[in-house]
Amino acid sequence: MNKNELRQKYKALRNQLSTEEIEDKSLAIANRLLQLNIWEKTYFHLFLNIEEQKEVDTEFILQILAGKDKEIVVSKSDFKTHEMTHYLLTDNTKFKKNEYNIPEPIDGLEVLVSKIDVVFVPLLAIDKNGNRVGYGKGFYDNFLAKCREDVIKIGLSFFEPEEIIDDVFKTDIRLDYCVTPFGINNF
Repeated sequence: MNKNELRQKYKALRNQLSTEEIEDKSLAIANRLLQLNIWEKTYFHLFLNIEEQKEVDTEFILQILAGKDKEIVVSKSDFKTHEMTHYLLTDNTKFKKNEYNIPEPIDGLEVLVSKIDVVFVPLLAIDKNGNRVGYGKGFYDNFLAKCREDVIKIGLSFFEPEEIIDDVFKTDIRLDYCVTPFGINNF
């Protein structure tokens, strides 16, 4: 399947999930993350889920990171440039949903991309080679291309990987892992 077909398929599958299923699956994903060898790292970039898109609820991961006293980085998106600005999450961070219902920090202490050790990546679909399908705007490919070569890229998905994505581009950045409620896929 190509990216457009996969976007349609996985948006439809996510729309069928109940609020309770999303919560249960999100908690299972967060618990699976504890099995990864990433916890000696310091700076963790976390996306804040879009409830209306029925994304993986990252609140459980946020609680784990805070409990482990990690530096948590969140982003603000610029839809004109398709770039993201990254901010350190603090007790004083205030959020506002943008026009796409993405919760974003209003302002704060900016974090350089070079500091980030681990990135949790949203996705609609992924294949068995670690290639992902997002919403098609390129925000995460742009962001990941600027990260250090050794940054750990972890996709979060309610569903298991597809065999292959037919139209992968050279600019697409492969992930290192994808964590689902059922297990950890290592690429």
